[in-house]
Amino acid sequence: MFSKSGTVQLVIMLLTALCIGLTILGVLQGPADIPFINIGVILKNALFNASESSVPNWQTSIICDVRLPRVIIALFAGASLALCGLVMQGMFRNPLASPSVLGVSSGASLGAVIAIYLGASLVSAWAIPLFAFIGASISLTIVYRVASNRGQTSVATLLLSGVAMSALNVAATSLLLALSLNNWDVARMIIYWTMGGLDGRTWDHVLIILPIVVSGFVLLLFYSKQLDLLLLGEQHALSVGVDVRRVRRNLLIISTAMVGASVSVVGGIGFIGLVVPHIMRLLLGPAHRLLLPACLLAGAITLLGADLFISSFFSKQAIPLGVVTAALGAPFFLFLLIKQRFVLS
Repeated sequence: MFSKSGTVQLVIMLLTALCIGLTILGVLQGPADIPFINIGVILKNALFNASESSVPNWQTSIICDVRLPRVIIALFAGASLALCGLVMQGMFRNPLASPSVLGVSSGASLGAVIAIYLGASLVSAWAIPLFAFIGASISLTIVYRVASNRGQTSVATLLLSGVAMSALNVAATSLLLALSLNNWDVARMIIYWTMGGLDGRTWDHVLIILPIVVSGFVLLLFYSKQLDLLLLGEQHALSVGVDVRRVRRNLLIISTAMVGASVSVVGGIGFIGLVVPHIMRLLLGPAHRLLLPACLLAGAITLLGADLFISSFFSKQAIPLGVVTAALGAPFFLFLLIKQRFVLS
């Protein structure tokens, strides 16, 4: 029998080991067969700014310019979506909450689609992230304004207005897609973007997502205690001196920035922010000081694992990453809900 602390340590160790293993596998796996020893030399040269004439330039280019950015982006995007889902579920005391519940994800997607439709994405790699963040911020601002009245924010109204905002964003995205059908290249970019994926990602995309996710995770660690108190109820948090309105606003801003960065880089990826926090809470309990690093690792594992699953079994078909995460996440979440219903009955 494991104690509570022993179980937590075991879960964290397993998640860390699995994350490292999948990272190595992600660098190794690809259509081009590159010997393991050459990959080691390439990584050593990259870390120490050295050169090795025995390794062909094309192998160095594949590892450094294709596989490494793809793996890093998968890790940080998955971690970001899981962390934001955990924050949403803790703030609203709702296990069904996720980054999409407030219209943040759909707002970011709409902003990215606008950038593609206007051709701004061809001018700069930073255009899509900028438009995505603006779209996510506008959506959150509208939802928060609708739900706020005389300094008080109704959680039920916040969630319902988020659902309405998501529907509006999806409708606007569909409209832009319909208008772009005359230009098939633009329409195809929008379709693949909304489905999510990691193809063609570069170090520019890494520079977009990495600082935002790292800084967001550090900031969330400072709010772990407040998240625990919010999970017990708003009145309880107020009674112990928590400024609920300010804390909730700050958490929403942090989550918006992280979701905007993730969506701007990988497109529409669903169910990671819904399923991963739910599983980690079942394994580790409600303490956010444990759940935050666990969701960081588990989210990274989930997205990178889904990408490796596609490249292993569907390498010849252009299957979007978002389709796989939804296909795997939705049935598993339904299973968890059914299991929980039988436990409570």
